[in-house]
Amino acid sequence: MRRRPGLSARLKLTLSYAGFLAVAGALLLAVVWVFLLRYVPDNSQGLLGISPNRYLLVRTFAPAAALAMAFLLVFGLVGGWILAGRMLAPLTRITAAARLAGNGSLSHRIRMEGRRDEFRELADAFDTMLEELDSHVAEQRRFAANASHELRTPLAISQTLLDVARRDPTRNRDELLERLQAVNARAIDLTEALLLLSRSERGNFTRESVDLSLVAEEAAETLLPLAEQRGITLDVTGGATPTSGSAGLLLRMVTNLVQNAIVHNLPAGGTVTVRTEARGDVTVVRVENTGHPLPPELVPTLTEPFQRGTERVRTDEHAGVGLGLAIVHSIVRAHDGTLDLAPCPTGGLLATVRLPCTP
Repeated sequence: MRRRPGLSARLKLTLSYAGFLAVAGALLLAVVWVFLLRYVPDNSQGLLGISPNRYLLVRTFAPAAALAMAFLLVFGLVGGWILAGRMLAPLTRITAAARLAGNGSLSHRIRMEGRRDEFRELADAFDTMLEELDSHVAEQRRFAANASHELRTPLAISQTLLDVARRDPTRNRDELLERLQAVNARAIDLTEALLLLSRSERGNFTRESVDLSLVAEEAAETLLPLAEQRGITLDVTGGATPTSGSAGLLLRMVTNLVQNAIVHNLPAGGTVTVRTEARGDVTVVRVENTGHPLPPELVPTLTEPFQRGTERVRTDEHAGVGLGLAIVHSIVRAHDGTLDLAPCPTGGLLATVRLPCTP
């Protein structure tokens, strides 16, 4: 945005300081005149050498007052310029850092020394903002690179299958179509997951009252055939757990947690437990599953996009796209909640979601 040039903040402070001194000096002279000189008799016609009079005092006082006023004005301008420069020095550093950030350099930090004041609080807030922006941009770049890699894989597989079919006309067309359909379905699932993740990160959804216990029952009912196919016992318990948010996003959050617990379970058998409860002003959803032991250092990375557990059991119909827990984490943050992941001592994973509870 282009603006017309104007006075700098330093010059404005200088003029304000000098003007304040000039006004203070003028008021002082006015006080002297009002409360002192007007009570001196005006004997300008005679007896000039016998006693003081208003005429002599005014003629003697006026030049000295003029010199004092001129000194105050010059002193105010010079002193104001120096003081304003010292006071605005932190603002200059903040402006330089803002220009660097505007040019794309987010690694620069102000790190202003000294005791806390308004400028240092502004600098600290600016450093915090730069750190969050730098982290967010790095995460987005990493996410974009991973997403492009994941999307490239099904497209490359489709291209390979088509090339093979072109070179071998006698190849079984039903098998080719089945494999192309599976690859295409995976690409569609990945695209929809990316769109959902973007929507939840923006947080542009309408909030409404949602009972997470009902959401958990709906998610369990949807995934019951998958659990029965794998011989997994699905247990859902808990009372009413009201919260505020998007019903669709919260359903996807619980569905992803339960599906992740089922897919990561033992190859045969096992249990998945879903519990909902309200604790004061917090609504809690716990999803726990049996399964292979998870290394503690692996757990913090599970919410990163396209990160998968090393012991994951995958099938063609539920191969996943590596965004399940990343979407859960994003939805939880958009609803002002927290997501905690912890490995179970006997194997498996315990996922705990805490959201604000609404009456």
